[in-house]
Amino acid sequence: MKKEFPKISFWQIFNMNVGFFGIQYSFGLQQTAVNPIYSFLGAHAEQLPILNLAGPVTGLIVQPLIGAISDKTWSPKWGRRKPFFMIGALFCSLALFAFPFSKELWMAAGLLWILDAANNTAMEPYRAFIGDKLPESQQTFGFQMQSLFVGAGITLANLSLFFFQKLFGESTETGIPTWVYYSFFIGAFCSIASVGWSVYKTPENPPSEEELAKLKLEKEHSNFFTPFIEIANAIKSMPKILWQLALVYLFQWYALFIYWQFLTPMLKKTIFGLTEADEIKSSKILDLAQKGSNVLSTDLSWATQISELVQKAVGQTGLMNGTYNIVTMITALMLVPLAMKFSTKKVHVAALFGTAIALFMLPFIKNEFFILFPMILFGIGWAAIMGLPYSMVSPDIPSEKRGVYMGIINMMIVIPMLLQTISFGFIYKNLLGSNPVNAIILAGILFVLASISVTFMKVKKINGDSEL
Repeated sequence: MKKEFPKISFWQIFNMNVGFFGIQYSFGLQQTAVNPIYSFLGAHAEQLPILNLAGPVTGLIVQPLIGAISDKTWSPKWGRRKPFFMIGALFCSLALFAFPFSKELWMAAGLLWILDAANNTAMEPYRAFIGDKLPESQQTFGFQMQSLFVGAGITLANLSLFFFQKLFGESTETGIPTWVYYSFFIGAFCSIASVGWSVYKTPENPPSEEELAKLKLEKEHSNFFTPFIEIANAIKSMPKILWQLALVYLFQWYALFIYWQFLTPMLKKTIFGLTEADEIKSSKILDLAQKGSNVLSTDLSWATQISELVQKAVGQTGLMNGTYNIVTMITALMLVPLAMKFSTKKVHVAALFGTAIALFMLPFIKNEFFILFPMILFGIGWAAIMGLPYSMVSPDIPSEKRGVYMGIINMMIVIPMLLQTISFGFIYKNLLGSNPVNAIILAGILFVLASISVTFMKVKKINGDSEL
C-alpha cells in the first residue's frame, strides 16, 4: 500500500530541487565542453563515442546500486537520500575543478569517469526524492520542477562557455583554451552549493515504526550481494509500463548521445566550412610553431584562422545548447497544465516529434543566428524528456522500491548510450561516410521512432484509469 503525503508549497518543491541545478550544470559541461576538450587534446571524431564510455558504464552500475542502498537507508540525522546527494556533489566538485587542468587525453577520460560516477550518485536519489516527499497529485509538478532546474543548470553551463570565450578571447595555443577553465570552476562551486541548499532546507519524511522495524530486519540479513539481488528481483517483477518505456528510451537516448557528440563536428562542416583534415593540419602547424620550428607565415596565419574557427564552433555549440535549455527552463512548468488537459502521453508524443523536426532542420541552416530557432522545439522536447516519463510511470512503482526502480529507469537510459558508444564509431565511419550531417539526421529518425513508441504505453491517471 502506498503512503499518501500531504501537499507542500511551491517554494518547498522549489527548494528540494535546487540541488538539481548544480548536478545539471555539470551535465551541461559534459554535453558541450568535454568532447571539444578531447578534440583539443588530440582525439579524432570516430574516437568520441568510446571516450564517452564513462557515462553509460557508471550510470548502469552506480544509479541502480545507489537506489537499492538508499531504499534501505535511514538516519535520523541525515535522512535517506540526502547523504548520497552530498557525497556525489562533493566528488563532482573536485572532478570539475581538476578537469581543465588535463594535459593528456587519458587524464581527461579518467576525470570523466569520476565526474560521471559522482553525478550518478547524486542524481538517482533526487528522482526517488519526488516520490518520497510528494503525493501523486503533485508528482508531475515535482518532476517538471526538476526539468526546470535541468534547463537552468545546463543553460548557465553552455552560455558560460560562449561568453567566457568572448570575454577572455580565443586562445590559439594547443591544448585546452584558458577560457574553458572558468566554466568548470563555476560548476565546481554550483555543484556543492546548490545541493547543500536542498539538504539544508528540506527535511525528509521519516519512515513509520513498521517500516523502521522492516529496515532493521533487512539490514541484519543483508550482505555485499544484497543490493544486486534487489536489482535483479526488481527487474523480474518490473511493471509492464517500464518495459514499454525502455523501448522509447532505446531510440531517444541513442539519438541524444549522437546529437551531443556530433553537433560541434556538424557545425564545423555546415557553418564554418571545416574538415577534420584541416584541424589536424592546423594543429600540427601550431604545435611546430610553439616548439620554435620554422613555419611559413602564410601557413601559421592559416592555422591560426582554422583554430579560431574551431573554437567558434565550440562557442556556437554552447550557445545552441544554452538556447534549448533556456526554452526548457521557460516551458518546463507550462507542460504541467497541458499534461492535465490533453494527457501526459499525448504531450510527450508531440514533444518528441518536435525534437525530431528540430534535428532534421539543423544540417540545412547555414546561419549562426537562424540555426538557434530549431532549438525552441528541441528545448520543449528536452523539458518533456526530463520530467514527463517519470510522472507517467511513477504511479506503477512500489513506494518501498522507488529508489531501485529509479535506478533501473536510468539503466534504460545508459544501455542505449552504451550501445551507441560501442557501435556508433563503426556506423559513423562505415555507414555514414564519416559525415556529421548524416549523424544528426539519423538522430532525427530515431526521435520519430521514440515518439511512435510512446503511443504504445499504457499510462495510469491518478484516479487509476488509463490514458488513451
